[in-house]
Parts: sequence; C-alpha cells; structure tokens
Amino acid sequence: MDLQSLTLLVEILDAGNLSEAARRLKMTRANVSYHLNQLERSVGAQLVRRTTRRAEPTEIGLRLYQHGLAIQSELAAARESVTTLGQSLLGRVRLSVPSGYGQIVMSEWLIDFKRQYPGIVLDVLFENRIEDLLRDEVDIAIRVIPEPPQNLVARDLGPVRYVACASREYAAQHGLPMQLDQLQSAPVVTAAVIGRQLRVAAYQGEERREVVLEPTLISENFLFLRQAILAGLGIGLVPDYLMNDDVRRGDVLTTLDDWRLSIFGTQMYMLYMPNRQHTRATRTFIDFILARVRGAAPVASEG
Repeated sequence: MDLQSLTLLVEILDAGNLSEAARRLKMTRANVSYHLNQLERSVGAQLVRRTTRRAEPTEIGLRLYQHGLAIQSELAAARESVTTLGQSLLGRVRLSVPSGYGQIVMSEWLIDFKRQYPGIVLDVLFENRIEDLLRDEVDIAIRVIPEPPQNLVARDLGPVRYVACASREYAAQHGLPMQLDQLQSAPVVTAAVIGRQLRVAAYQGEERREVVLEPTLISENFLFLRQAILAGLGIGLVPDYLMNDDVRRGDVLTTLDDWRLSIFGTQMYMLYMPNRQHTRATRTFIDFILARVRGAAPVASEG
C-alpha cells in the first residue's frame, strides 16, 4: 500500500462512484477499477461496495479513507507552509451560509475579511439546506439546527430567536394573535421544509408547546419574506434580525413576545469536517468569524 493507492481510495469515496472519480483523476474508469482491485488484493479485503450508481466504503475501507484523508491534509498543510513562507496569507475558503443571515448579517463580515486578507479567495454559497460537505467541497457551513450532525465538528455560535410579527397596517385591519393557537387561523408568512408540516415549538419558562401551522406564503428567500410582511400579507414567523430595523421604526409590530419561538432549531452552529488539517486560510477564517460573533451579542438568527 502506498500514498497513491490511498489517494485513489479517497478520490473514489469523495466522488461517490468510479466514473466521477475517473473524471476527477483524468483516468479511464477501467483504470480506476483496476487500481482499486489491486489495492483490495494487497489489503486482503473489500474496501468499496460498488453498484451502478454508488461506491460506498466497507468498515475497513472507511478506516483507510480516514487515514488517507488525514495524510492528504497534512501534505497540503506542509506544502502551504513552504509556499507561503514570508508571503501574505493565500488560499481558498468555500463557505455555505444561510440566505438571509448571510446577506444581512454576515455580508459585512465577509467584506471586512476580504479587505484584511486579499490573497484569500472566498467562495460563498447562500443556501439553507444541509448537504454533504465533502461532496459539495464546502469547507465551512453556518446553520441553525436542533442538533449538530455527529460526523461534523460543530462550533456553537449562539442562540436563535424567531419572532411573530406583522406590518402596522395589517395589525390595524386584522389584529394580532394574542394566543399561540390563534396562529393556526392566521395567514402565516415563513420558511418551511417542503413536504412537511410546519411545527413551531414555543417555550415559556419550563413550559413547551408545539403548534402545527399551514403557512399561506412559504419561501427560503428571507429577504422576500420581509417584503411580504411589510406588504401586509400576513403574520411573519421569521428570525428577529430580519425585521429589527422595521420594528425599531415602528413599521412592524411583534406579538407573542412572552414565548420563545423556534422553527428549525434554537442554536446556530459553524460546521466543518473533523480529522482534517485545515489550511491557514480556513483556520484564519474560522477564528475571524468566531471573533465577530462574540462581538455581535446577542448572536443573530438564521434565515
């Protein structure tokens, strides 16, 4: 077994199938299959279960994959240390951030980071779904979730708070719900998971309640949701940061303020892969964002 064989195994499992691995390695699929077979013979065990669409690791294959990944990361870090010695910080960070939080809160942070580190390439995805970080080649993801995935490192960025709110004009015409159950008969404007019922958790001291709602306007674009709330289309259930300026101006009123509301979770996390030697650029970015979050008390919510 050698480094080249481990690299081949890492590429196959990262790619998800032999054809994609062959494309990334600029080899034929038959050649990739041949070298994988040779590696399995040298180990004396099957490392990858192959189907027509998917390549998945066996238990020993996963262990070797993790070793290969660690070795690759160490080599990349060593190369970076040599090539950047005496130079300004260089590198690339691929980041996935929630659409609303990323645009409204994080955009200024990202711009400041880029000003401080012009040699680092920032590749920013604005999205709300949690995907496979390895498959999508994402270094860091910012997400609001009930519990962080066990296969990822999770840095707690603080609590998340949702608010029930409506435009002043809507409140004057229709009134605001004063009880949680009244949300069920109100036109609700919010984000939701397609194909699932919207279950809103509400906390008041030790009490926890859950309300099942059927929103009349749903979108993953939180800036659009803000426009819809300002237009008087219903009761918004959105992160507090989204409407803070409108609330301060008096254009939007909040209700059910005694309850702590949650849709996707109560905490925000920074997520990244474990057992990976991060580049200096990635480590610098992580430290930069953690410092900004600590200085932005309370931490804003996701959207």
